[in-house]
Amino acid sequence: MARFVCTECGKCYPREGLPHCCPSCGGLFTLTDLVYDPRAKNDLPGMWTYRESMGVGENPVCYLGEGQTPLVERTADKLSFFAKLESLNPSGSFKDRNSAIVSSFLRARGVRSVVEDSSGNAGASLALYSAAFGIESRIFVPAGTTGPKVSQIIASGAKVVPVAGVRESAHQAALAALLNGNDVYASHALLPFGMAAYATIAWEIFEQLEQMPERVFCPIGHGSLFLGVLLGFKAISQYLSLSKRPGMIGVQPERCSPLVSAWSGKTFVQSGLPSLAEGTMVADPVRGREILVELSRGQDDLVAVAESEIRPAYSDLVRMGIYVEPTSAMVYTALKKCPAAEGINVLIISGNGLKFDVTK
Repeated sequence: MARFVCTECGKCYPREGLPHCCPSCGGLFTLTDLVYDPRAKNDLPGMWTYRESMGVGENPVCYLGEGQTPLVERTADKLSFFAKLESLNPSGSFKDRNSAIVSSFLRARGVRSVVEDSSGNAGASLALYSAAFGIESRIFVPAGTTGPKVSQIIASGAKVVPVAGVRESAHQAALAALLNGNDVYASHALLPFGMAAYATIAWEIFEQLEQMPERVFCPIGHGSLFLGVLLGFKAISQYLSLSKRPGMIGVQPERCSPLVSAWSGKTFVQSGLPSLAEGTMVADPVRGREILVELSRGQDDLVAVAESEIRPAYSDLVRMGIYVEPTSAMVYTALKKCPAAEGINVLIISGNGLKFDVTK
């Protein structure tokens, strides 16, 4: 059974409240003891068919259609791959799996008001699920931010709080709000539950293919998606008594690639320039250290994608019938950059093209 524990002191996640860091030592909570067992599946829809394996206990099911996303085979320029369309979740991104499981914990623990800082998919997703399950939400966004994702947040009825300054200012404003009321910080980056939900992506891929893929390409922002999928495949390998899991290829934009730098032994220097892959512009990934510990050289890799490669990859995928936002398109560029390998390649398509303002 999956458990959530502190990476510093090892204490289990509390049974009450929804702390975003360990009350005992201030450490980061993570996912451990994840087990894949298809015999434990139930008849619930979407990702909730794996309820017994996600560590949610008797929490209520919060289902809006997340999970069991399509796996579509495509071939272009003699390069074949399967696209896992997380872009077809209810709000249009993989973040819906996280929002669903977080909503489950919120409802189980009687939390009725949350704050979050995000002008992107996390905010849009949390606002949607909060509205659906009777939870008030305030989303702190950098002042002046506009676009389809902010429009989603507003349409869901969340209170949008613009914050002057850099992106970090919105994060600090969300934390400060916790001191003035009964809100909890429903952080997509710091709460550990989403990794258990993202592990179900790996389980779905394995069951859809009826075999393990050779490699899985996945974007990395704070890293919860990448780490959750990795741990999901690791759990399958343990269940099947295999000597290895699929190779995990993490992808970041060159303009903000701290884990690629660490992986290659270089000093990370942030460019300060914006990127079309805005969903991965994270200079200090929360799950970075855990990811580097899990990776194996010769099996896994971390790849940086040049800014000039992102829009062409976006256009290529759209013309293959896969409508993505640019952050998702990076995985296709990474596939083309990596040496050819026998076996099945899977690209995690993290967000829908409807979220991208094509006039940018």
